[in-house]
Amino acid sequence: MIRLESVRLGYNGHLVLRDLNLEIAPGEVFGLVGPNGSGKTTLLRAISGRLAPEAGAIYLDFRRLGDLSPRELARELAALEQEISCSFDFTVREIVELGRLPHRERWQRLSQKDFEVITRALELTHTLEFSQRKILSLSSGERQRVWIALALAQEPKVLLLDEPTAHLDLRYQIEILKLVRRLAKAPLTVILSLHDINLAMRFADRVALLSKGQLLAVGTPDTVLTPEKIEQAYQIRVRVMALNGGPPVIIPEGAINV
Repeated sequence: MIRLESVRLGYNGHLVLRDLNLEIAPGEVFGLVGPNGSGKTTLLRAISGRLAPEAGAIYLDFRRLGDLSPRELARELAALEQEISCSFDFTVREIVELGRLPHRERWQRLSQKDFEVITRALELTHTLEFSQRKILSLSSGERQRVWIALALAQEPKVLLLDEPTAHLDLRYQIEILKLVRRLAKAPLTVILSLHDINLAMRFADRVALLSKGQLLAVGTPDTVLTPEKIEQAYQIRVRVMALNGGPPVIIPEGAINV
């Protein structure tokens, strides 16, 4: 479980988020949504332990993040940035093997358990079939699955994803988020920021709506992503519609008659 108590976040004296009180349950897919600059990435960095709160505290299973060593934190939590670059053209398997570093002593060879965990991560992400290919030969969607496999090889309790669907076409967006939903049943807590609120509506168990330095609302997507709250956060009027009996879709009012 992740818990934030009266957390305030910022950089070099610039306040980004204030008065954050939040609980995220084990096995939950929790979405962070809000306009650009609302603090989604900042909040993910704080939960990952990379950014210390200016005030308040963040807990992972009743332990303060600040009390965990980097090695302990890497065993509990895996985080993927929005932009990931790879300078060396490793094979997919070589990259996923790096996820076992928090569980090994320096220069220690991979154990039988390490091999089993790595293979399982490749299987879960459907990357085993091209595990011997070079990472730079893959498409963006394939690479994204490899990064998730790398994170899973850490055997974390919490997986943090910053805009995992960014720069992906529609097919790969849906494929990645379906994978996230399957993984959360492991159980694995998944916290992800999403630019597309329709994807958050469809794939998240609960969402937090951020805007202007504060948490506007937390709850199930249908109770948070309402026309009133979306207008308050994004300064745009929308309608929530069910098309042809399908799931609700959020549509800007100006786009309805286009």
